[in-house]
Amino acid sequence: MGLKGRNVLVTGGASGIGRAICLHLARDGADVAVLDLDVAAARRVADEVAGMGRRGVAVEADVASASAVGAAVERVHGGLGPVHVLVNDAGIANLAPLRAMSEEQWDRMIAVHLKGAFNCTRAVLDDMEKAGWGRIVNISSVAGLRGGPQLVHYSAAKAGLIGFTKALAVEVGSLGITVNAIAPGLIDTPMLARSGWPQQLTQVIVAQSPIQRIGTPEDIAAACVYLVSEGASFVTGQVLSPNGGGHL
Repeated sequence: MGLKGRNVLVTGGASGIGRAICLHLARDGADVAVLDLDVAAARRVADEVAGMGRRGVAVEADVASASAVGAAVERVHGGLGPVHVLVNDAGIANLAPLRAMSEEQWDRMIAVHLKGAFNCTRAVLDDMEKAGWGRIVNISSVAGLRGGPQLVHYSAAKAGLIGFTKALAVEVGSLGITVNAIAPGLIDTPMLARSGWPQQLTQVIVAQSPIQRIGTPEDIAAACVYLVSEGASFVTGQVLSPNGGGHL
């Protein structure tokens, strides 16, 4: 119960990595706000949190909209109180060669991943400063460390999150707030299934990795539990990459 008394906001919390993080942090004692565009799915996760004896609330917002995020955080304040832990997990994924990529595809990718993290972080920093304690975890990707075919927009957004993480860690460290990033490798999630990622490429990546399996959302949630714990109070501005050894 290392997070008892702490309120957590997880964006993109209705499925995949976000859902796993919500449940792992609730198991560690936190009360959890689940933010997602799919509010029905977010409610189901909030109900799972409540079933573990913690408070769970679901809020709907497009993280790319500052006004929508502001309204959602107000609802979180009403349902739980101030936010002590923020996990910026909301994301989208699709494949597109650069020359075939539309301006809309590029803009939406950057808006959800990078502007979304900006909007959500700015909306809760006052809560953390007043508490003198905070944890921010940004879910990046191995694609932000090394790139990938047909992923120029996704890789740029995820690399941007790493820069955002490092700069913000310097800015808010003296306030008792740590800021870290997780850069997962290939993870078996609904978002991956919807992205058009070729199954043959998954097989190649798994075969070439020291740990020969695709990752699970629970693998990433476990890393997040560490980064928001008291045991990680001296860890900030870092990128932790659970990827099975596929990227060293």
